[in-house]
Amino acid sequence: MSNSAENQRLENKWDPARADGMSQPELLLYRSNLLGSDMRITNYGGGNTSAKVMERDPLTGDMVEVLWVKGSGGDVGSIKMDGFSTLYMDKLRALKGMYRGVEFEDEMVGFLPHCTFNLNPRAASIDTPLHAYVPQKHVDHMHPDAIIAIAASKNSKELTQEIFGDAIGWLPWKKPGYELGLWLEDFCLKNPDAKGVILESHGLFTWADDARDCYDLTLEIIKAAMDWFAVQTDGKPAFGGSKHTSLPAEERRAVASALMPAIRGMVSGKQHMVGNFDDSDAVLEFVNSANMESLAALGTSCPDHFLRTKIRPLVVAFNPEDPDIEGTRAGLADAVSAYRDDYTAYYERCKHDDSPALRDPNAVVYLIPGVGMITFAKDRATARISGEFYVNAINVMRGASAVSVYCGLPEQEAFDIEYWLLEEAKLQRMPKPKSLAGRVAFVTGGAGGIGSATAERYLSEGACVVLADIDATALAQTAENLSGRFSADVVRTVIMDVTDEAAVVRAFAETTVEMGGVDILVSNAGIASSAPIEETTLDLWNKNLAILSTGYFLVSREAFKVMKTQGIGGAVVFVASKNGLAASPNASAYCTAKASEIHLARCLALEGAPEGIRVNVVNPDAVLRGSKIWSGDWLKERADTYGKDKEGLEEHYRQRSLLKRSVLPEDIAEAAYFLASEASAKSTGNIINVDAGNVQSFTR
Repeated sequence: MSNSAENQRLENKWDPARADGMSQPELLLYRSNLLGSDMRITNYGGGNTSAKVMERDPLTGDMVEVLWVKGSGGDVGSIKMDGFSTLYMDKLRALKGMYRGVEFEDEMVGFLPHCTFNLNPRAASIDTPLHAYVPQKHVDHMHPDAIIAIAASKNSKELTQEIFGDAIGWLPWKKPGYELGLWLEDFCLKNPDAKGVILESHGLFTWADDARDCYDLTLEIIKAAMDWFAVQTDGKPAFGGSKHTSLPAEERRAVASALMPAIRGMVSGKQHMVGNFDDSDAVLEFVNSANMESLAALGTSCPDHFLRTKIRPLVVAFNPEDPDIEGTRAGLADAVSAYRDDYTAYYERCKHDDSPALRDPNAVVYLIPGVGMITFAKDRATARISGEFYVNAINVMRGASAVSVYCGLPEQEAFDIEYWLLEEAKLQRMPKPKSLAGRVAFVTGGAGGIGSATAERYLSEGACVVLADIDATALAQTAENLSGRFSADVVRTVIMDVTDEAAVVRAFAETTVEMGGVDILVSNAGIASSAPIEETTLDLWNKNLAILSTGYFLVSREAFKVMKTQGIGGAVVFVASKNGLAASPNASAYCTAKASEIHLARCLALEGAPEGIRVNVVNPDAVLRGSKIWSGDWLKERADTYGKDKEGLEEHYRQRSLLKRSVLPEDIAEAAYFLASEASAKSTGNIINVDAGNVQSFTR
């Protein structure tokens, strides 16, 4: 929307060779995924696509017309075949006889399941009538920034006519639903040559009788809008020009790192929130601009935007020309409180007798001049996507304010969508959050067997995980494995030597920028050595203490700082060893360092308790499988100590245990999960031995 180079990159990706031989539903899927692959065409979860297809009725055997349309809550960019609803067109047309008027239109959603074709379980979306009643067979409904910039302009109807002539029509704002579907049908019948329509404050509809023609048309209309804006805005300063200058990138991240845990603590009252930081060029241009505050106060326009970002953001009082991080942080509590009060007042002004209860009144989007944008949400993906939606809103405001006057959606209209009973029903259908949802875990020794198993256990319960390790190769492999199974949103890595104070400080600063804070520390970095005392060098002794004692101190100190800033408690889990309680021959350096770990945990349990920070210990023994410390000299040294070969050492450990069982990384991970979860909320200063039973390491 800002320059011709951007327009050129909106390329037509249709591959005739790939599309050849596809069925009509397959062509719909192909078209949908292509459209959803570019956020300038539509945002995540935004818009929908459809095709009217002749299918054989499974009951009568007759050929019937079936509407394939993106189902409720889906995303066109990632949708699969099972993401589409399928409905009989004759039954959808018959619904017109059931319609009792605009005040009853929500009840029409309840009739949609009666139109289902072939027992398809995918719920139909509220936009189904908008697709059903367009006469053409293929329909695209997209939310391109360039189009919404037109739709959100004060004179959007006139701009639509100027840019597109009679090819694209215009309809005034109307909340999505059955009535809007009838409006769209009426427009099509009265304007048979029109290729589409712009919906005020909403988006774009285009249609054709061929799948590729529909795709080509959608891109053609969006490109035309982008080209028009490129000409109109060429050489004009955006948002009234610059008011502030961006801080250098490293300083921007330092400010975000300092502010995010404080904000996170303030907004995590009902549930833990996860953060996302964005200092992209589009964001910096907006937050540094002269008109940022006045535009931000107007709120967003497109319903998809404010459903994920709230109607407006919170602007943080920060002056990049005279940066005062501590002063800014001190003022956050009043700013957050004022936002809550404003949001509550908005709810009270606009609520109806049957409106759902007030939801979380905290802001989702935080704008910081000179620094960027922070977003908080119940999970990492939602925080990222909320930020992406606000970037879409920024693009819309840039375009609309450059050629006209930008108009946010009227407050009552915004409320009626945000607190729509149909949206509330969708929220109520969402699955119950997992036990660690919204938590952020920092795991040292994250590339090892115990570290990676613990990370996997936390991820399976909804946590985000930052893996820290000194082994860059193993760390990358572990992260790739976990990201592939749980999503890249929830896994981060940092190369870190736990004995390097500066590296530990940097790692936690990076974590707070990436995730917003820390709730769980698993201190697991390890080393093992074995030597008689007379052969134990000072270097060996110091190395054990540096990693297993000093390292645990350094990461705990930084975790405590973040957790205290958040003020929402936390859990620290030390992975120590049976050897911290039970002496072993030829391992004085290792045993002493492990004993130090355990006593450090006891001390930290005392300090953390007033802040709700629990500190507990897991004591493993003989975890051979997947453990990095057993891959080197330690394995041979322990085998020599007990007069065994390498192959016989695991059996030796198994037989010496009371339960005669091997201890696996997953067993340690289960204990680490318990100590981080609410199941152990009343436990601190405790030790769990996971050693298959060893009388020497009994804690009493």
